Amino acid sequence: MSIKKLDLAEPFFKVKYLLNEQEYAIGEKTILINLSDKPIKVQNQEIGFFRSVVVTNTKIYQIDRGLLIEDFASYANEEALLQDVKKVWPLAYDVRKEERLKGVSHYMSPKANLGNIVLSMYHSGSVPLKVGLHQTHPHGGGTLKEVHTQIVGFGKMQQCLEKDINTLYLEEAMAPGTTHHPMFDEQGNYPWHQYETITPGIFMAIEMQMSDELGVE
Repeated sequence: MSIKKLDLAEPFFKVKYLLNEQEYAIGEKTILINLSDKPIKVQNQEIGFFRSVVVTNTKIYQIDRGLLIEDFASYANEEALLQDVKKVWPLAYDVRKEERLKGVSHYMSPKANLGNIVLSMYHSGSVPLKVGLHQTHPHGGGTLKEVHTQIVGFGKMQQCLEKDINTLYLEEAMAPGTTHHPMFDEQGNYPWHQYETITPGIFMAIEMQMSDELGVE
């Protein structure tokens, strides 16, 4: 059993990784993400793998692997928060050197490594963002299960038949605490997809190596 504090989002949010905890008390509004195929219980409900909710003033139970993001709802001025984030996080293009990110107002936090899971947050600063449709994730390496969770602001995850937004066939709106449905198949293949902004905001990418789902740290 352990509770590990992660510093990838400091000083803006508190992030905690819970491993094999029987119960945990939640106070202020907190985003809960389940990183295990074993459900996490909240009152009489079960939160499944790669699903997320906002919880407050309650206890959560049977946490095999869970992630908590605190303080996401504590900012009275989100515009000021996002301006401060730009002063701390570098542009994603400067870190990843992917051509589709060049010239895009897209900022990246440090990464956090949890065994077979890698976490990173992004501030998307323009509307539209135009981060670019893609199928592969070269920054993660290997075959990945990847989802994204909205932390601040509003966005949408878009899926397309081709590398052309005019072939859009599925779109999921994302509010704070929302994780879109997984897009990958059993072989780790993805459709053409992109995150797009509705408002400037922050989301978190969760990358899990498919070859070692049970690896933990």
